[in-house]
Amino acid sequence: MADTQENKNFIWEAVEQDLASGRYERVQTRFPPEPNGYMHIGHCKALIMDFLTAEKYGGLCNLRFDDTNPAKEDMEYVRAIQKDIEWLGFHWANIFYASDYYDKCYEIAEDWIKRGLAYVDELSKDEMRAYRGTLTEPGKNSPWRDRPWEESLDLFRRMRAGEFPEGSKTLRMKIDMASPNIVMRDPAMYRILYKEHWRTGNNWCIYPMYDFAHPIGDAMENVTHSLCSLEYEIHRPLYDWVVEHSKDMLPGRPRQIEFARLNLTQTVMSKRYLRALVEGGYVRGWDDPRMPTLTAMRRRGYSGEAVRDFVNRIGLSKADSVVDYAMLESCVRTDMDDKATRVMAVLDPVKVVLTNWPEGETKTLTVENHPKRPELGTHTVTFGRELWIEREDFLPEPVKGFKRMYPGNEVRLKSAYIIRCDDYVTDEDGNVTKIRCTVDLSTESGTPGSERKIKGATLHWVNAADCTDIEARLYEPLLAAETPDDDSEPASDAAEAENPDETEELNSTERKLREFIRRLNPDSLAVRRGYAEPIVKDAEAGATYQFLRTGYFCKDPDSTDVLPVFNRTVSLRDSFSKQKAGA
Repeated sequence: MADTQENKNFIWEAVEQDLASGRYERVQTRFPPEPNGYMHIGHCKALIMDFLTAEKYGGLCNLRFDDTNPAKEDMEYVRAIQKDIEWLGFHWANIFYASDYYDKCYEIAEDWIKRGLAYVDELSKDEMRAYRGTLTEPGKNSPWRDRPWEESLDLFRRMRAGEFPEGSKTLRMKIDMASPNIVMRDPAMYRILYKEHWRTGNNWCIYPMYDFAHPIGDAMENVTHSLCSLEYEIHRPLYDWVVEHSKDMLPGRPRQIEFARLNLTQTVMSKRYLRALVEGGYVRGWDDPRMPTLTAMRRRGYSGEAVRDFVNRIGLSKADSVVDYAMLESCVRTDMDDKATRVMAVLDPVKVVLTNWPEGETKTLTVENHPKRPELGTHTVTFGRELWIEREDFLPEPVKGFKRMYPGNEVRLKSAYIIRCDDYVTDEDGNVTKIRCTVDLSTESGTPGSERKIKGATLHWVNAADCTDIEARLYEPLLAAETPDDDSEPASDAAEAENPDETEELNSTERKLREFIRRLNPDSLAVRRGYAEPIVKDAEAGATYQFLRTGYFCKDPDSTDVLPVFNRTVSLRDSFSKQKAGA
């Protein structure tokens, strides 16, 4: 793992300045996901920075679930997020929930109403949007903005009592409708929502908005540095405003610092779209290995160490950029190359018959589990008269530069013998069904005869009489276009669903979803039936291997005693390293 404590970035420089100046005596951070879906690779940058910052400065990092939107949240997601954090190698100091602070949020809301800092508004969603103004034109005050505080307090308490329908009334902060920062134009604090909360049940029918509850949660936990992605930068004045005007009721004074979010080519980074993929049946679930969720990456064979290495390599910046997915694959490949046992598997088989090998005779060969790590030991394979090789390793009529098997050519079989192709058999459609060869019995690997030089390549193989049937699932990116998902999530999923004057029009959302579905890659999954060495049959789900000359694979939970299933984690070819070399 490369995320050493010696690496520096602008966030850690700011933290050190705060400690040196006495602004804070110790560091405390928090990772605050909303439990409305499974975490994806885009969340890792914030997650890792939150935990590493606390670790570097001897502080604490809390896990806080921002459960302010009961419409979409579930305990399933809470458990999944905890598992993902542990998979990445981190441990939280405490677990909190935004709903822990509902009473405090309500107390502050009533205090603000009494102080003239909040009011109950009765504008409809469309009216609120019209009054809000634009980026170039100021908004205008709601006609309810100057109602007496006693009246707003009475209405707010009746909102809590459930006397009004959803959407009829909203509690808003009274800041500045002419502010050049549109976020500061009297943002919403509370809305009416008759949804049962997964933790608080039906105790509440009004729920605090994310931009109000989030800084309160940070301050209640004495968070010193609220680290978040760059889309929160425009919300920072509001974050500070909430803390400043609640300071007598809150123990902490957190500082918000933003960094650029993680964008990857050909990768979906919107929970809305990921949910559409699952619910629409375009993938098999949240853990489908094509998904960018951490649970899917774990199933595909990625390790937490590889993901941390990737985040460390891309570093932190204040400018948005797009990272090539090949860089993540390069980190995974490096990690697996060091750990994975080498075995032979044939995914598109064609049979080879060694005509001069005695029928019924079997030879046991010993092979290394890893060419560079002898401590990982060895295992045995058997060699016999009939073998399987890859169909692409044979051509009836070779093209220039082809060094694999064709009539008259010799090749070496990995860890075994040199064989010569004599002829082949085809079916009525011209497909090759059998290749007849002669084996040079004096060329067994590791014996003096094996030193004989030939022009042909070395091929992998499996013994047809002693192999395991397998299913191999080969993956390509979900998105066909070489662009990242361009429908960025808002400052929070909660804000997306909660804020009545920021929610997209339904027809616009549906249009974008249709456009997204059209970008899906129809070739994102290919399934192959082939054969592998028997060693893979009894391995546990999650076991990883390098299938020689094919790629790195992970055993899938779909495996049965009859048919093991393997996901290709990543290919052997490292296009990212080649790009760097050519730069």
